[in-house]
Amino acid sequence: MKFIRIKAVAKKETIQVLRDPLSLAMAFLMPVLLLVIFGYAITFDINDIPAVVVDLDKSGLSREFTAEITSSGYFFVVAYPDRYEDIDGYLDAGKARLAVMIPSDFSKKLRAAGTPSVGVIIDGSDSNTATIAEGYIAGITERFSQRMSGSHVTPLIDARPRVWFNPELKSRNFIVPGLIALILSVNVALLTSLTIAKEWDRGTMEQLISTPIKTPELIIGKMIPYFVIGFIDTVVSVLMGTMVFDVPLRGSVVLLLALSGVFLFGGLSWGILISIIARTQLLASQMAILSTFLPAFLLSGFMFLIANMPKALQIVTYAVPARYFVSILKDIFLKGNPLRLLAGEASLLAVYGLVVFAIANKKFQKKVV
Repeated sequence: MKFIRIKAVAKKETIQVLRDPLSLAMAFLMPVLLLVIFGYAITFDINDIPAVVVDLDKSGLSREFTAEITSSGYFFVVAYPDRYEDIDGYLDAGKARLAVMIPSDFSKKLRAAGTPSVGVIIDGSDSNTATIAEGYIAGITERFSQRMSGSHVTPLIDARPRVWFNPELKSRNFIVPGLIALILSVNVALLTSLTIAKEWDRGTMEQLISTPIKTPELIIGKMIPYFVIGFIDTVVSVLMGTMVFDVPLRGSVVLLLALSGVFLFGGLSWGILISIIARTQLLASQMAILSTFLPAFLLSGFMFLIANMPKALQIVTYAVPARYFVSILKDIFLKGNPLRLLAGEASLLAVYGLVVFAIANKKFQKKVV
């Protein structure tokens, strides 16, 4: 294998990329756009849940309880109906997702050290929001009850929870690192999936085949420009994640970029393999999107916890390289883990890249079929 041949192919591919504005736009603008769109659109933080409050007591204590709900920041009251029967219209029309029903004896029972029953109706059509809203209202009710009772009773267990790595519990902090893995998976595979197929479509493959260049030299030369593009995309994505979305980067930047390079090598090899198999640009682009976006989005642990998936799907996730890269990114960003704690995932990514690269080399044949 001679470096001068690899350099010649890399130079040829670079010139083709620079002459193609669409490829340049896709290479540099698509990651930025996807990160902005997904970064702001995907969130598990639920705030400003519309609610209605039916206060039949109309006392100072009932108004104080209502103020406790609105001041939490999780709910805002859209209406104060006078009857329980009026609640249905708000929930049916989607104007409210939660209804609180304060009985007429609310303050009387509180003053008598009783336990008034406050009714809560939650719209369960969105199960995620309903579950979170139920937790919010339960916490607010418990705090209000403790404050009213004066907390005279000392609990048997004094639990003092502390949240590590993401103390603010912001969903953006673990979504954005996963987004970087998703975007790089799709972008590098999509770009390289067109390289070999483009040569066949343009009729220039015969010229390459007639040269003394060897298959590994051709593939490596094709990959080099896109590796540089992918590396630039990685740097831009990390900068956007930390500066635009305020995601903490507690680990080593050098380690992050180094392991990103390992992931890029595997993604580029997969794109080259698709390009060799497909032989047409249209089919290659479709195969690249289907084989990278869906697995990275659904089976990498980016959106859905792998432990909650059926056993059969859990086994399938081991073949998804984005699974390991998502874990690496979250560990470096949020936990600041060193290489020794990431060696398992990094090794699997390296093995994946080498295996796919070897298959691509074997699959490509220097002859006109």
